[in-house]
Amino acid sequence: MDKRLDKKYTKEWFILLGLLLGVTVTNGFARFAYGLLLPAMQAEMDLNYAQAGWLSTVNALGYIVGAISTMFLVQKFASEKLFAFGLITTSVVLLMTGVLPTLEAQYALRFFAGTFGAVSFSTAGAIASGLFKENARLNALSIAILFGTGGGLGIILSGAFIPTLIDVVGNSAWPICWIIIGLLSIVFMPFGIWSALQIESSKPSRLTRNEFRLLKMLPELAGYACFGFGYIVYLTFLSAWMTAQSIDATMITTIWVILGLCICISPFLWRPIFARFGNGIPLAMVLSSIAFGSVVPLLSPAFSILILSAVIFGSSVFMAPGAITNFTRKNLPQEMWAYSISIFTVLFAISQTLGPYVAGLIGDYFDNIGMGLVTAFIILLLGALVSLSQKELSKN
Repeated sequence: MDKRLDKKYTKEWFILLGLLLGVTVTNGFARFAYGLLLPAMQAEMDLNYAQAGWLSTVNALGYIVGAISTMFLVQKFASEKLFAFGLITTSVVLLMTGVLPTLEAQYALRFFAGTFGAVSFSTAGAIASGLFKENARLNALSIAILFGTGGGLGIILSGAFIPTLIDVVGNSAWPICWIIIGLLSIVFMPFGIWSALQIESSKPSRLTRNEFRLLKMLPELAGYACFGFGYIVYLTFLSAWMTAQSIDATMITTIWVILGLCICISPFLWRPIFARFGNGIPLAMVLSSIAFGSVVPLLSPAFSILILSAVIFGSSVFMAPGAITNFTRKNLPQEMWAYSISIFTVLFAISQTLGPYVAGLIGDYFDNIGMGLVTAFIILLLGALVSLSQKELSKN
Protein backbone atom coordinates (compact mmCIF):
# COMPACT_ATOMS: atom_id res chain seq x y z
CA MET A 1 0.00 0.00 0.00
CA ASP A 2 1.19 3.53 -0.82
CA LYS A 3 2.48 5.11 2.33
CA ARG A 4 0.44 8.21 1.55
CA LEU A 5 -2.65 6.14 2.16
CA ASP A 6 -1.22 4.31 5.18
CA LYS A 7 -3.46 4.75 8.21
CA LYS A 8 -0.50 5.66 10.38
CA TYR A 9 -0.33 8.98 8.53
CA THR A 10 -4.03 9.84 8.84
CA LYS A 11 -3.69 11.85 12.03
CA GLU A 12 -0.71 13.74 10.67
CA TRP A 13 -2.70 14.81 7.59
CA PHE A 14 -5.46 16.14 9.86
CA ILE A 15 -2.87 17.97 11.95
CA LEU A 16 -1.47 19.49 8.77
CA LEU A 17 -4.98 20.58 7.75
CA GLY A 18 -5.45 22.42 11.04
CA LEU A 19 -2.05 24.10 10.76
CA LEU A 20 -2.92 25.01 7.16
CA LEU A 21 -6.11 26.77 8.29
CA GLY A 22 -4.06 28.65 10.84
CA VAL A 23 -1.74 29.89 8.10
CA THR A 24 -4.83 30.84 6.08
CA VAL A 25 -5.69 33.24 8.89
CA THR A 26 -2.24 34.58 9.82
CA ASN A 27 -0.92 34.80 6.26
CA GLY A 28 -3.72 34.65 3.68
CA PHE A 29 -6.20 36.85 5.57
CA ALA A 30 -4.06 38.99 7.88
CA ARG A 31 -1.57 40.06 5.24
CA PHE A 32 -2.96 39.72 1.74
CA ALA A 33 -6.65 40.56 1.94
CA TYR A 34 -5.44 44.14 2.30
CA GLY A 35 -4.25 44.13 -1.30
CA LEU A 36 -7.80 43.39 -2.47
CA LEU A 37 -9.33 46.00 -0.20
CA LEU A 38 -6.73 48.66 -0.95
CA PRO A 39 -8.61 50.41 -3.82
CA ALA A 40 -11.77 50.79 -1.72
CA MET A 41 -9.89 51.90 1.39
CA GLN A 42 -7.80 54.27 -0.72
CA ALA A 43 -10.90 55.86 -2.26
CA GLU A 44 -12.84 56.16 1.01
CA MET A 45 -9.90 57.56 2.98
CA ASP A 46 -8.51 59.64 0.08
CA LEU A 47 -5.06 58.05 0.30
CA ASN A 48 -2.27 58.40 -2.26
CA TYR A 49 -0.05 55.44 -3.18
CA ALA A 50 2.59 56.32 -0.58
CA GLN A 51 -0.01 56.55 2.19
CA ALA A 52 -1.60 53.29 1.11
CA GLY A 53 1.84 51.72 1.04
CA TRP A 54 2.45 53.05 4.55
CA LEU A 55 -0.57 51.16 5.87
CA SER A 56 1.04 48.00 4.52
CA THR A 57 4.38 49.11 5.95
CA VAL A 58 2.84 49.52 9.42
CA ASN A 59 1.69 45.92 9.12
CA ALA A 60 5.24 44.94 8.19
CA LEU A 61 6.65 46.89 11.15
CA GLY A 62 4.39 44.86 13.40
CA TYR A 63 5.68 41.77 11.63
CA ILE A 64 9.24 42.80 12.53
CA VAL A 65 8.28 43.16 16.18
CA GLY A 66 6.57 39.77 16.13
CA ALA A 67 9.46 38.07 14.36
CA ILE A 68 12.10 39.50 16.72
CA SER A 69 9.96 38.60 19.72
CA THR A 70 9.62 35.06 18.42
CA MET A 71 13.42 34.72 18.27
CA PHE A 72 13.47 35.06 22.04
CA LEU A 73 10.14 33.43 22.83
CA VAL A 74 11.09 30.12 21.15
CA GLN A 75 13.93 29.84 23.66
CA LYS A 76 11.42 29.89 26.52
CA PHE A 77 8.16 28.45 25.13
CA ALA A 78 7.24 25.54 22.87
CA SER A 79 6.48 26.43 19.24
CA GLU A 80 3.02 24.87 19.51
CA LYS A 81 1.96 27.27 22.29
CA LEU A 82 3.25 30.28 20.39
CA PHE A 83 1.43 29.18 17.24
CA ALA A 84 -1.88 28.93 19.11
CA PHE A 85 -1.39 32.29 20.84
CA GLY A 86 -0.63 34.04 17.55
CA LEU A 87 -3.62 32.47 15.83
CA ILE A 88 -6.09 33.52 18.55
CA THR A 89 -4.89 37.10 18.77
CA THR A 90 -4.68 37.55 15.00
CA SER A 91 -8.27 36.35 14.57
CA VAL A 92 -9.51 38.90 17.10
CA VAL A 93 -7.54 41.72 15.46
CA LEU A 94 -8.96 40.92 12.01
CA LEU A 95 -12.50 41.14 13.34
CA MET A 96 -11.75 44.45 15.04
CA THR A 97 -10.35 45.82 11.77
CA GLY A 98 -13.89 45.96 10.46
CA VAL A 99 -15.43 47.11 13.72
CA LEU A 100 -13.10 50.13 14.04
CA PRO A 101 -12.87 51.69 10.55
CA THR A 102 -11.07 54.96 11.41
CA LEU A 103 -7.63 55.57 9.90
CA GLU A 104 -5.99 55.84 13.32
CA ALA A 105 -7.45 52.48 14.36
CA GLN A 106 -6.36 50.93 11.07
CA TYR A 107 -2.76 51.88 11.70
CA ALA A 108 -2.87 50.21 15.12
CA LEU A 109 -4.76 47.13 13.96
CA ARG A 110 -2.54 46.58 10.91
CA PHE A 111 0.44 46.75 13.28
CA PHE A 112 -1.01 44.17 15.67
CA ALA A 113 -2.09 41.90 12.82
CA GLY A 114 1.54 41.85 11.72
CA THR A 115 2.88 41.30 15.24
CA PHE A 116 0.64 38.40 16.23
CA GLY A 117 0.61 36.91 12.73
CA ALA A 118 4.41 36.74 12.74
CA VAL A 119 4.46 34.80 16.02
CA SER A 120 2.11 32.17 14.62
CA PHE A 121 3.56 32.05 11.11
CA SER A 122 7.18 31.81 12.32
CA THR A 123 6.43 28.77 14.45
CA ALA A 124 4.13 26.99 11.97
CA GLY A 125 7.02 25.88 9.77
CA ALA A 126 8.95 24.44 12.69
CA ILE A 127 5.87 22.46 13.75
CA ALA A 128 5.18 21.13 10.24
CA SER A 129 8.83 20.12 9.86
CA GLY A 130 8.21 17.51 12.53
CA LEU A 131 5.44 15.78 10.56
CA PHE A 132 6.08 12.63 8.48
CA LYS A 133 9.57 12.22 9.94
CA GLU A 134 9.91 8.74 8.42
CA ASN A 135 9.13 9.91 4.88
CA ALA A 136 11.31 12.68 3.43
CA ARG A 137 9.08 13.22 0.39
CA LEU A 138 5.92 13.58 2.46
CA ASN A 139 7.75 15.87 4.86
CA ALA A 140 8.81 18.12 1.98
CA LEU A 141 5.26 18.04 0.63
CA SER A 142 3.72 18.89 4.02
CA ILE A 143 5.96 21.96 4.40
CA ALA A 144 5.04 23.14 0.91
CA ILE A 145 1.33 22.51 1.49
CA LEU A 146 1.40 24.44 4.77
CA PHE A 147 2.65 27.64 3.19
CA GLY A 148 1.26 27.21 -0.32
CA THR A 149 -2.23 25.88 0.22
CA GLY A 150 -2.62 27.71 3.54
CA GLY A 151 -1.90 31.12 2.07
CA GLY A 152 -3.59 30.30 -1.23
CA LEU A 153 -6.84 29.36 0.46
CA GLY A 154 -6.94 32.75 2.14
CA ILE A 155 -6.49 34.49 -1.21
CA ILE A 156 -9.16 32.35 -2.88
CA LEU A 157 -11.71 33.01 -0.14
CA SER A 158 -10.93 36.73 -0.09
CA GLY A 159 -10.94 37.02 -3.87
CA ALA A 160 -14.23 35.15 -4.13
CA PHE A 161 -16.28 37.82 -2.37
CA ILE A 162 -14.38 41.08 -1.79
CA PRO A 163 -14.31 42.56 -5.35
CA THR A 164 -17.95 41.61 -5.96
CA LEU A 165 -19.16 43.00 -2.64
CA ILE A 166 -17.27 46.25 -3.20
CA ASP A 167 -18.66 46.48 -6.74
CA VAL A 168 -22.27 45.93 -5.60
CA VAL A 169 -22.31 47.90 -2.34
CA GLY A 170 -19.57 50.43 -3.05
CA ASN A 171 -16.24 51.37 -1.49
CA SER A 172 -17.95 51.95 1.86
CA ALA A 173 -18.33 48.17 2.21
CA TRP A 174 -14.66 47.62 3.06
CA PRO A 175 -15.31 47.39 6.86
CA ILE A 176 -17.96 44.72 6.19
CA CYS A 177 -15.37 42.74 4.25
CA TRP A 178 -12.99 42.81 7.21
CA ILE A 179 -15.75 41.65 9.55
CA ILE A 180 -16.46 38.69 7.26
CA ILE A 181 -12.75 37.86 7.21
CA GLY A 182 -12.63 38.12 11.00
CA LEU A 183 -15.59 35.75 11.41
CA LEU A 184 -14.02 33.23 9.02
CA SER A 185 -10.81 33.44 11.05
CA ILE A 186 -12.67 32.67 14.26
CA VAL A 187 -14.28 29.65 12.56
CA PHE A 188 -10.85 28.34 11.46
CA MET A 189 -9.16 29.12 14.78
CA PRO A 190 -10.25 26.00 16.77
CA PHE A 191 -8.88 23.68 14.07
CA GLY A 192 -5.47 25.31 14.22
CA ILE A 193 -5.43 25.19 18.02
CA TRP A 194 -6.43 21.51 17.99
CA SER A 195 -3.58 20.69 15.62
CA ALA A 196 -1.05 22.51 17.78
CA LEU A 197 -2.21 20.58 20.84
CA GLN A 198 -1.74 17.25 19.03
CA ILE A 199 1.97 17.85 18.51
CA GLU A 200 4.33 16.54 21.15
CA SER A 201 5.56 19.63 22.93
CA SER A 202 8.87 20.70 21.45
CA LYS A 203 11.78 21.75 23.61
CA PRO A 204 12.61 25.45 23.57
CA SER A 205 15.70 26.26 21.48
CA ARG A 206 19.07 26.23 23.21
CA LEU A 207 21.75 27.75 21.02
CA THR A 208 25.45 28.51 21.02
CA ARG A 209 27.47 30.42 18.47
CA ASN A 210 29.09 27.24 17.27
CA GLU A 211 25.77 25.44 16.82
CA PHE A 212 24.10 28.17 14.78
CA ARG A 213 26.34 28.89 11.80
CA LEU A 214 24.75 32.14 10.71
CA LEU A 215 27.58 33.33 8.46
CA LYS A 216 27.39 30.19 6.36
CA MET A 217 23.71 30.90 5.70
CA LEU A 218 24.19 34.45 4.40
CA PRO A 219 23.30 33.75 0.72
CA GLU A 220 20.01 32.09 1.75
CA LEU A 221 19.27 34.87 4.22
CA ALA A 222 20.00 37.58 1.65
CA GLY A 223 17.86 35.85 -0.97
CA TYR A 224 14.94 35.63 1.44
CA ALA A 225 15.31 39.32 2.29
CA CYS A 226 15.00 40.12 -1.43
CA PHE A 227 11.88 37.96 -1.53
CA GLY A 228 10.35 40.03 1.26
CA PHE A 229 10.95 43.28 -0.63
CA GLY A 230 9.78 42.05 -4.02
CA TYR A 231 6.77 39.81 -3.57
CA ILE A 232 4.79 42.16 -1.33
CA VAL A 233 4.74 44.88 -3.99
CA TYR A 234 2.77 42.66 -6.37
CA LEU A 235 0.27 41.48 -3.76
CA THR A 236 -0.19 44.98 -2.32
CA PHE A 237 -0.65 46.93 -5.53
CA LEU A 238 -1.94 44.45 -8.12
CA SER A 239 -5.60 45.28 -7.49
CA ALA A 240 -4.84 49.00 -7.46
CA TRP A 241 -2.99 48.67 -10.79
CA MET A 242 -5.85 46.69 -12.33
CA THR A 243 -8.36 49.25 -11.08
CA ALA A 244 -6.26 52.02 -12.64
CA GLN A 245 -6.43 50.11 -15.94
CA SER A 246 -10.26 50.16 -15.67
CA ILE A 247 -10.47 46.39 -15.30
CA ASP A 248 -13.90 45.43 -13.96
CA ALA A 249 -14.64 43.65 -10.68
CA THR A 250 -15.48 40.32 -12.31
CA MET A 251 -12.09 40.15 -13.99
CA ILE A 252 -10.30 41.18 -10.79
CA THR A 253 -12.15 38.45 -8.88
CA THR A 254 -11.21 35.90 -11.54
CA ILE A 255 -7.53 36.89 -11.44
CA TRP A 256 -7.36 36.63 -7.65
CA VAL A 257 -9.12 33.27 -7.55
CA ILE A 258 -6.78 31.91 -10.24
CA LEU A 259 -3.85 33.31 -8.25
CA GLY A 260 -5.09 31.56 -5.12
CA LEU A 261 -5.74 28.28 -6.91
CA CYS A 262 -2.22 28.25 -8.35
CA ILE A 263 -0.81 28.96 -4.90
CA CYS A 264 -2.80 26.00 -3.54
CA ILE A 265 -1.44 23.55 -6.12
CA SER A 266 2.11 24.95 -6.06
CA PRO A 267 3.27 22.51 -3.32
CA PHE A 268 2.81 19.58 -5.67
CA LEU A 269 4.88 21.33 -8.34
CA TRP A 270 7.77 22.17 -6.04
CA ARG A 271 7.86 19.06 -3.84
CA PRO A 272 10.41 17.21 -6.03
CA ILE A 273 12.72 20.25 -5.93
CA PHE A 274 12.47 20.55 -2.16
CA ALA A 275 13.02 16.83 -1.67
CA ARG A 276 16.11 16.77 -3.91
CA PHE A 277 18.05 19.89 -2.89
CA GLY A 278 19.29 21.09 0.49
CA ASN A 279 21.13 24.15 -0.85
CA GLY A 280 20.08 27.52 -2.31
CA ILE A 281 18.79 26.20 -5.65
CA PRO A 282 15.11 25.89 -4.59
CA LEU A 283 14.96 29.48 -3.32
CA ALA A 284 16.75 30.78 -6.44
CA MET A 285 14.26 28.99 -8.70
CA VAL A 286 11.30 30.28 -6.69
CA LEU A 287 12.53 33.88 -6.74
CA SER A 288 13.15 33.78 -10.50
CA SER A 289 9.61 32.58 -11.11
CA ILE A 290 8.13 35.23 -8.80
CA ALA A 291 10.16 37.94 -10.56
CA PHE A 292 8.89 37.13 -14.03
CA GLY A 293 5.32 36.65 -12.81
CA SER A 294 5.32 40.08 -11.17
CA VAL A 295 6.44 41.96 -14.27
CA VAL A 296 4.25 40.18 -16.86
CA PRO A 297 1.19 42.49 -16.33
CA LEU A 298 3.22 45.42 -17.65
CA LEU A 299 3.35 43.80 -21.07
CA SER A 300 -0.38 44.40 -21.51
CA PRO A 301 -3.53 44.80 -19.39
CA ALA A 302 -5.15 42.11 -21.55
CA PHE A 303 -7.06 39.50 -19.56
CA SER A 304 -4.96 36.63 -20.96
CA ILE A 305 -1.73 38.35 -19.88
CA LEU A 306 -3.07 38.92 -16.37
CA ILE A 307 -4.03 35.25 -16.14
CA LEU A 308 -0.51 34.28 -17.23
CA SER A 309 0.91 36.56 -14.54
CA ALA A 310 -1.35 35.06 -11.87
CA VAL A 311 -0.37 31.52 -12.89
CA ILE A 312 3.40 32.17 -12.87
CA PHE A 313 3.38 34.26 -9.69
CA GLY A 314 0.87 32.07 -7.86
CA SER A 315 2.72 28.86 -8.70
CA SER A 316 5.79 30.05 -6.83
CA VAL A 317 5.23 32.93 -4.41
CA PHE A 318 4.39 31.02 -1.22
CA MET A 319 7.06 28.44 -1.91
CA ALA A 320 9.76 30.84 -0.70
CA PRO A 321 8.89 30.19 2.99
CA GLY A 322 8.77 26.50 2.11
CA ALA A 323 12.23 26.73 0.53
CA ILE A 324 13.88 28.24 3.61
CA THR A 325 12.01 25.87 5.94
CA ASN A 326 13.20 22.94 3.83
CA PHE A 327 16.75 24.35 3.93
CA THR A 328 16.56 24.68 7.71
CA ARG A 329 15.26 21.16 8.22
CA LYS A 330 17.98 19.62 6.05
CA ASN A 331 20.88 21.57 7.53
CA LEU A 332 20.16 22.13 11.21
CA PRO A 333 19.14 19.93 14.18
CA GLN A 334 15.46 20.01 15.17
CA GLU A 335 15.96 22.02 18.35
CA MET A 336 17.23 24.92 16.22
CA TRP A 337 14.49 24.91 13.57
CA ALA A 338 12.21 27.47 15.21
CA TYR A 339 15.07 29.84 15.99
CA SER A 340 16.51 29.56 12.48
CA ILE A 341 13.15 30.23 10.84
CA SER A 342 12.63 33.22 13.12
CA ILE A 343 15.99 34.64 11.93
CA PHE A 344 14.83 34.32 8.33
CA THR A 345 11.51 35.88 9.28
CA VAL A 346 13.14 38.93 10.89
CA LEU A 347 15.12 39.74 7.74
CA PHE A 348 12.07 39.05 5.61
CA ALA A 349 9.96 41.33 7.80
CA ILE A 350 12.44 44.20 7.60
CA SER A 351 12.73 43.98 3.81
CA GLN A 352 8.99 43.73 3.23
CA THR A 353 8.56 46.84 5.35
CA LEU A 354 10.50 48.77 2.73
CA GLY A 355 8.86 47.18 -0.31
CA PRO A 356 5.36 48.72 -0.37
CA TYR A 357 6.52 52.18 0.70
CA VAL A 358 9.38 52.37 -1.80
CA ALA A 359 7.14 51.02 -4.57
CA GLY A 360 4.46 53.53 -3.57
CA LEU A 361 6.93 56.42 -3.77
CA ILE A 362 8.12 55.25 -7.18
CA GLY A 363 4.52 54.86 -8.32
CA ASP A 364 3.71 58.42 -7.19
CA TYR A 365 6.87 59.82 -8.85
CA PHE A 366 6.07 58.26 -12.23
CA ASP A 367 2.31 58.46 -11.64
CA ASN A 368 2.30 54.76 -12.52
CA ILE A 369 2.46 51.96 -9.93
CA GLY A 370 3.72 49.70 -12.71
CA MET A 371 7.21 51.16 -12.13
CA GLY A 372 7.03 49.77 -8.61
CA LEU A 373 6.52 46.32 -10.12
CA VAL A 374 9.65 46.82 -12.24
CA THR A 375 11.62 47.62 -9.08
CA ALA A 376 10.32 44.45 -7.45
CA PHE A 377 11.35 42.44 -10.53
CA ILE A 378 14.95 43.68 -10.27
CA ILE A 379 15.22 42.98 -6.54
CA LEU A 380 13.80 39.47 -6.92
CA LEU A 381 16.24 38.57 -9.68
CA LEU A 382 19.11 39.86 -7.55
CA GLY A 383 17.92 37.62 -4.71
CA ALA A 384 17.83 34.63 -7.04
CA LEU A 385 21.43 35.19 -8.12
CA VAL A 386 22.63 35.50 -4.52
CA SER A 387 20.73 32.38 -3.41
CA LEU A 388 22.49 30.26 -6.03
CA SER A 389 25.74 30.53 -4.07
CA GLN A 390 24.22 28.91 -0.95
CA LYS A 391 25.73 25.48 -0.25
CA GLU A 392 24.52 22.75 2.07
CA LEU A 393 25.92 23.43 5.52
CA SER A 394 26.77 19.78 6.06
CA LYS A 395 29.09 19.91 3.04
CA ASN A 396 30.88 23.13 3.95
